[in-house]
Amino acid sequence: MRGSGVVALCLLLVALVSCGGRPTTQSARAEVQAVLDRRAAAVLGHDARAYAATGTAIPYARLRAVPLAAWSYRVTAVRRDGDTASADAELSYRVEGYDKAPVTTGRTLRLALDTGGRWSVTSEQPAREAGEQLWDQGQVIAVRGAHSLVLGAGQGEERLREFAELADGAVPAVSAAWGTGWAGHVVVLVPKSLRDMAGLLGSPASSYRGIAAVTTGETGGGTGAPADRIVVNPEAYAMLGQTGRQVVITHETTHVATRAHTNAATPLWLSEGYADWVGYRETGRTPLQAASELRSALARGELPAGLPTDEDFGFSGDSGRLARAYEGGWLACRMIAERWGEVRLDAFYRAVGAHQERPGAVEGALKSVLGTSTADFTADWRAYLTDQLG
Repeated sequence: MRGSGVVALCLLLVALVSCGGRPTTQSARAEVQAVLDRRAAAVLGHDARAYAATGTAIPYARLRAVPLAAWSYRVTAVRRDGDTASADAELSYRVEGYDKAPVTTGRTLRLALDTGGRWSVTSEQPAREAGEQLWDQGQVIAVRGAHSLVLGAGQGEERLREFAELADGAVPAVSAAWGTGWAGHVVVLVPKSLRDMAGLLGSPASSYRGIAAVTTGETGGGTGAPADRIVVNPEAYAMLGQTGRQVVITHETTHVATRAHTNAATPLWLSEGYADWVGYRETGRTPLQAASELRSALARGELPAGLPTDEDFGFSGDSGRLARAYEGGWLACRMIAERWGEVRLDAFYRAVGAHQERPGAVEGALKSVLGTSTADFTADWRAYLTDQLG
């Protein structure tokens, strides 16, 4: 009877602690959270020794150059298997001086009990559906510019300095066109390869082949949108000349500046066309020089029937269609700037974004800002293509 009582007592307490004294999954979750809290405090405190005391020191060694204002984990699940466990967590962080709100990303951690019965992190990696962080790809080097922070992995400091100089040229160029009512600085990520770029974006490499850079961030996030990043494809970027490189960085910086006024109402011909317009604005490049795909199409008698659709901007592998879409959007914005003026072009962009929804957004802005209709604007654009490229 006494032995049976001991067994019953163990069964009664199994939800709290096992008979062997080891923590259950529920208590393990709390303990893992405590370990990650100490790990986060060590990151922010630049305390390599305290970080190493919580487990593997590899992540911190790679990211220590990143200037961080915040870093924290929130454990969402723990799966224990004896003396080992895997944990799902949300990592939230802010880059000091650049992010207005935290970037949040999913992480998967593996842990093991040490000889003292405490959990220790053995590895950390992106969650299944999450993109990589730059430090997942290697040691991060940071280079600061006057208006930029460039973070690279697998790149030398001299190479990253070139990107900082381009970004420092882009920021005032964008402000001259759009105005100064934005952050006035950018973060540029430079991975080692196209494959690494795709890893940061959580997409197949084929989606970005031939694309020199993209901008991430929350569309329509308002003035508090947290974290735009210009992510470079070093392989495509290397194929560009100096002017092309500056145009690309200025284009992407324009997306950062206009983010608060860009949402589901904004067609890609306008958002991409405006970014190209700013990118080319101070270069002196003419349509004959910068719109070769549309020029060739017109030479074949293929005048577009209408403005580029969002689908025309898809990374489908049809590079000619994609180039014509960008060129068509650029020339639409160029036409507005020439015919109605740059102030009206900016007002038109903002008016479209203020609508919030696509139906009626462009039509309403054309009427209220430019005093024209969709049909007349399209006809004028087609005539402009013929005049500029014919």
